[in-house]
Parts: sequence; structure tokens; C-alpha cells
Amino acid sequence: MAELLTEKPLALLGDVADGLRAGEVVPYLGPGISSLADPSAPMTPEALADFFASKTTLPARARGNAWAAAQYIESYKFRDTVTAWMKEAFADPVAPSPFHGWLAGLPLPLIVDSWYTGEMRSALADRSDWVEVQGITRAGIGEDRWFRFYDACGVQVEAEGAVDAATLLYTPHGGSAPEGNFLISDADYVEVLTEIDIQTPIPEEVRRRRTGKTFLFAGCHFHDQLLRTYARQIMKRSSDRHFAIVELDSLTRNERRFLDEQGITVVDMPLGPALAHLIS
Repeated sequence: MAELLTEKPLALLGDVADGLRAGEVVPYLGPGISSLADPSAPMTPEALADFFASKTTLPARARGNAWAAAQYIESYKFRDTVTAWMKEAFADPVAPSPFHGWLAGLPLPLIVDSWYTGEMRSALADRSDWVEVQGITRAGIGEDRWFRFYDACGVQVEAEGAVDAATLLYTPHGGSAPEGNFLISDADYVEVLTEIDIQTPIPEEVRRRRTGKTFLFAGCHFHDQLLRTYARQIMKRSSDRHFAIVELDSLTRNERRFLDEQGITVVDMPLGPALAHLIS
């Protein structure tokens, strides 16, 4: 495996900050950002799996795996139970971090938020010129679509409404607000992954806005193949330079391989100081 691309962290962060201010960098946000403030909501897939385990007895194969746990619950207690427990897990709002607030003030055409808690949506609340597109489960909805669009007030709109938005917020796994759309069970992801190679589950406007852009991964982990697959597909047809704020010593072998394969330059420093430097 090739050595990961690294440079002096503060110099890299300077380049990232310039790109963000110019709207040329797409933030790809993970729950690690809000985890710095220790919120009560589960902020990792493993913590979410533990929450499910607190609600029902799970078989060994589903323990510690949020997607398998949700599939078991869906199979034996029906989808409504999965949705109700997801809403309960994320009932306590998670306040946007200073970094979320800083991003909300920038001219960013596209922001990706990869967790369910909705901090970036809340951070954008003072603006009206943005639209969110959320991944949705197709279980029981009777609709042949992969996502829904919402305006700044949380009202569902047509895809055309996103074209003129100054900022498009993309939450590929769904979100607790405004309506509780959740991609969470194995069955949800089997449907998506059968077509994600041909990009059908990724909104056309997301595909348009990512073209030629640099991605910044912050607060994300890629220790699970599903998370790596999503990131890889969302990055398609973007630029050939990307960044990830991670501490090299904390990475699994698979995470290292993923970052190396995708040519992602590592900003090797703790997340909190790195974000503070970006917004300083």
C-alpha cells in the first residue's frame, strides 16, 4: 500500500480555508464534529447499534452493527418501529458547532452531511436561499424515487427548486428533520447499492455541483465498507485533489487504503484544533 499523501497540516488548512471561502471545496461532514461537544444523541453507527440493543434483544450478528440491527427490527417488529426508534434516538437536538455556523456563512454551492442529526440544517436556519435533498427509504412509500427535496422552511419541493438555490445541502442517509427520513436497514442499502454505480440514487443537482470540486472530509470515519462506498460514489467526477482531517495513528487499515486509493491528502492533526484553525 502506498504511503498516504501528507504535508504540513497548517499549510494544508490554509489551502482548504481559501477553497471553502471561494466555494471550490465541498465540505463532507461527519458526526465526529458534533461529538466533540458530547451530545446525548448516538453519534456513531456503533452507538446507534447500542441504542437499538437497549430497546430489544438483538441476535449476535446484529450487535454492534446499526444496519443489521435495524434490519432485524424491521423484519420482526416492522418498519414503523425502526422509524419510531430512530426518531427517539435523535429526539434531542444537537446544536450546530462553530464550524457548522462558519460554513453557513460561506458561498458554498454544495455541502454533504453524512449523519442524521441535522446540525448543518440548523446552522443554515437564518438563510432562505438553500435547499436540502435527503436520501429516503423506499420501504412502503409506494414511490419510485430515491430522495426528497425540502426548502429552508422544511416544506417538500420539486427537484427543480434546487437548481437556483445558493447552497444545496445533501444528506445522503436521510435526517431526523424535517420529516424523519432514514436510510438505516440493510434492505434500504441493498436497494441503493444495486444502482449507485450508475449514480441513479444520487440527485442530478448534486452530480452537477460536485463536478470539478475538491472535497474536505471532516469528522468522518470510513471503517465500514458502506461508508466508503457512499463517499466514493459521491466524489465521482470531482477534482483530483481532496483532503481529510484525521489523525493517521487512529486509522484502520481499510481507512488508510481508502484514503490512499482516492488520493485524499491527510491533514494529520486532531479534529478540534483543525476546525478552530479553519475558522480563525
